Amino acid sequence: MDFFLGEITRDHEDIDWFTWADDAGDLARGLLRHGYEPVPGSPPDLQLDFLKNGLESSFTLLDRDRAGRVVVAGGPWAGAPWPEGMLDAGPGRIGGLQCAIVGPRAQIEIKRMTPVWDPSRPRRTKDTEDIARLEAALRAQGETA
Repeated sequence: MDFFLGEITRDHEDIDWFTWADDAGDLARGLLRHGYEPVPGSPPDLQLDFLKNGLESSFTLLDRDRAGRVVVAGGPWAGAPWPEGMLDAGPGRIGGLQCAIVGPRAQIEIKRMTPVWDPSRPRRTKDTEDIARLEAALRAQGETA
């Protein structure tokens, strides 16, 4: 969200990333070499979690189905499609730092639907605030959410 908005919006206890499942091994080795510690818990074919300097980074693994759609790579929701157009947004920026981002409409859908998809994860105040920020940014760009 912050890379789409172009600024850091709040202190983050965790950062959510997406990566291709085929790249997960290389990613994990690189993070370990740079001092990240693995955090157990999530199914490793669904998500990799790491901690460094008190900040957790979670990497949800992506795959493609036979139709080419972006889907959940593993775990109990393996094969479930992510929102259409999720990876079509191009890069976002914070200052001089550029990063590929999840499209803002997909971010909104994910934040709205997570408590529906996984009832063990209730809606959080920060998600409601994030949705409002994303919708405001889309309106400012002349788009609808």
